[in-house]
Amino acid sequence: MKYSEYRYLILSDLYRITGDIKILSFLRSIIFGLYKYNFWMRTCFYTRSNVILKYTIHPIANLILRHIVYKLGIQIPSSTKIGSGFHIGHFGGIVVNAESVIGKNCNISHGVTIGKGNRGKNKGCSILGNNIYIGPGAKIIGAVKIGNNVAIGANCVVTKDIPDNSVVVGIPGKVISQNGSVGYINRTDYDKKIGYVQKANKT
Repeated sequence: MKYSEYRYLILSDLYRITGDIKILSFLRSIIFGLYKYNFWMRTCFYTRSNVILKYTIHPIANLILRHIVYKLGIQIPSSTKIGSGFHIGHFGGIVVNAESVIGKNCNISHGVTIGKGNRGKNKGCSILGNNIYIGPGAKIIGAVKIGNNVAIGANCVVTKDIPDNSVVVGIPGKVISQNGSVGYINRTDYDKKIGYVQKANKT
């Protein structure tokens, strides 16, 4: 991963959480907010992929992330493939399998599990599209594919593929409408914000 990609990811996460990418917002969020998990998770991924940082900064970053895992009750491995604009709503009971794939602009709530299926037709891990809202206590289990712009209701258990623009509720999860995640996913215009900052920094 290039530094520019790393910077883009941490700023997109920050913007989705705070609506700002200024240095004061960054410092305040990394000290007091849940954003600290995003930052150290992204930093571990970036430093592990760098030949020099892998043996210098990465061990320290990994140690800090491990501490935050136990403090916040969030277990999302740094090796997990997660797109830009990742938004953690609340701490506590969040578990994501490292082999899962999450698209951009995902909102994940407390008590959410994205787990691995160990047998049967759903053996494997989930692939989530873009602009997905996952409500509190929801479970996504096995090799299911979740389309773009999907809203998954609280305590829903998803064990089957879900098409784009669906609203899913219940146990097992059933599609009840095609209203999607509109209204749940906000602050997705960070490309222009970050692009403007990058251009300003070059002048």
